[in-house]
Amino acid sequence: MLATEMSYQLCFCYLVYRVHPFPLRLESENLTCSLLKAIYQYDLRKVNCAGSEAQACNDLLRNGALYKAAVRSDWKTAEEFFNRDEQYAVTFAALVGNTKAVTTLVEKNQSSLYIRNRYGQLPLHLAAEYAHKDTLLYLLRVTKEDVGSSPPFAGQSGVELLVHVIISGFFDIALDLVKRFPHLAKVNPREGDCPLTAISRKASAFRSGIRLKFWEKLIYYCAPIILENCSNNKNVGDIEDPADTSQGLMKMVDMIRLLQVPHINYIRHKKLVHNQALQLVKCLCNEIEVISDHSELMRHVAEDVIVAARLNVHEVVEEIVDAFPHAILASSDDDTRYGIFQTAILNHSEKVFNLMYQMGEHKKFLNTVTDNSENNLLHLAGRLAPLHKLSLTSGAALQMQRELQWFKEVEKFVKPAFKDMHNSDKETPAMVFTREHMKLVIEGEKWMKETATSCSIAAALIVTIVFAAAITVPGGNNQDSGYPIFSRYQAFMIFAVSDTISLFTSVTSLLMFLSILTAHYAEEEFLYALPKRLIIGLLTLFLAITSMIIAFGATVYLVFGEREVWVLVPVAAFAWLPVSSFLFLQTPLLVQVISSTYGRGIFGKQSDRPFF
Repeated sequence: MLATEMSYQLCFCYLVYRVHPFPLRLESENLTCSLLKAIYQYDLRKVNCAGSEAQACNDLLRNGALYKAAVRSDWKTAEEFFNRDEQYAVTFAALVGNTKAVTTLVEKNQSSLYIRNRYGQLPLHLAAEYAHKDTLLYLLRVTKEDVGSSPPFAGQSGVELLVHVIISGFFDIALDLVKRFPHLAKVNPREGDCPLTAISRKASAFRSGIRLKFWEKLIYYCAPIILENCSNNKNVGDIEDPADTSQGLMKMVDMIRLLQVPHINYIRHKKLVHNQALQLVKCLCNEIEVISDHSELMRHVAEDVIVAARLNVHEVVEEIVDAFPHAILASSDDDTRYGIFQTAILNHSEKVFNLMYQMGEHKKFLNTVTDNSENNLLHLAGRLAPLHKLSLTSGAALQMQRELQWFKEVEKFVKPAFKDMHNSDKETPAMVFTREHMKLVIEGEKWMKETATSCSIAAALIVTIVFAAAITVPGGNNQDSGYPIFSRYQAFMIFAVSDTISLFTSVTSLLMFLSILTAHYAEEEFLYALPKRLIIGLLTLFLAITSMIIAFGATVYLVFGEREVWVLVPVAAFAWLPVSSFLFLQTPLLVQVISSTYGRGIFGKQSDRPFF
């Protein structure tokens, strides 16, 4: 074998060893000859591979000993290198999630499970950090608790593992770790978040963190799940959701076929994850409760409840305050020292703010707080919402409406004197609101006028068409009596009624859009006046379009169809195109405006569970 070919094989063996550390035949190599040549020629620019193979190539090129052995075809030196580096193979395999390689290497050398990298991480930590669940589950089964001077599940090593598992979203594994090693809930890591803070940051792990459509909500609330309950007395048992076990089991049997549908199964899995996350929060709170030092206890939970309030995770806020009532007085650790409801108002976390509806008389004391600049809750409500919250509502006008709704809702909870109270900048809450929303008012006016202009053009065209059709009726008039020739036919009556409805509704729509164009665009008008005009305009425009299409179909039937029924088939089939197009394009906007203006809204009591 030529020296260059031997070098290519050494390079490939190294790649296989790093990425797939178990015996492979060279016939199964998936690297091209150009890649091997690039490695051999020490030309990193020509190495076009990704992921773990790219890292292996980089390691090879930067390791002079192995590179020289490859060039000289020195198999003995290469073998010594591989044997010396074998102890880190499990670490590399765990990082890339190669469970088969991990299994092979662990069976060969059990001690490799407890070798830490330069950051002090075990293969366990890397599998959890890079979210390789199968690899992690295998490593959890084979890793022993009391090996070495630094046990894997104790102290900093254990809490780092738990935090990585939580961040990766493996809440079932995290629950098991907390139950096996309850002390991890109380350990503060040297760097990063503690377990309760890590779960508080994962808003998507809870029901409040996702948005479901109406039919998805039905599936979510009906889908049966089984999970473990973490109670105060540590007696863990299976509970089922829905609460009634017998009914739940019957529903489970009935829905077995439905659960085979991918999207239904996806929603059911989401519900299971949400319940596991909630159980994890309860377990962590139960373990932290045993801390006797009040200052240390508050240090554990204060940041967590503020983080949850900022991210709108009301489930975490409820559980923490239920377990630690003093957490209701928690504040942020920055200069503002904002509490739970101040943080919720600033970040427009409506689900956390709605907990006020579940409070008793204590809310009257919490609503009187002010910050360092003498801003009360209404001053904070007057500030502009964060960009990620504004983007949840489409259109600047509807965003302005949502801002007004927030301001009006907070206004209900503050005492009358606070409504006109001046802060340190001599501004009342209304003045703060006006200053913060000047740009949004301009953008809302522009959005409303553009929408009204487009729709008024369509309404004006419909008025012109249907008015002309009313004057020149299909078939013409009788020269003797002056009555329409087809006046005795039922199809003519359909034409006449549809044309009349289309004329009146299109004129109404046109007037509504003209009133939007000539409005003053004061702040208060965005709350009800402008959205109401937009709703009426869109609804009447839809009726005008539909009625016009019906009138057109009746005309075609009378004039060209010779009163043959089959003519209605193609007319009806194609008539749905403009109607369905309008529904498809404008219904989402119309539904959102109606829901935001006259719907239940985002504020109100969420449950009967008392809060503090």
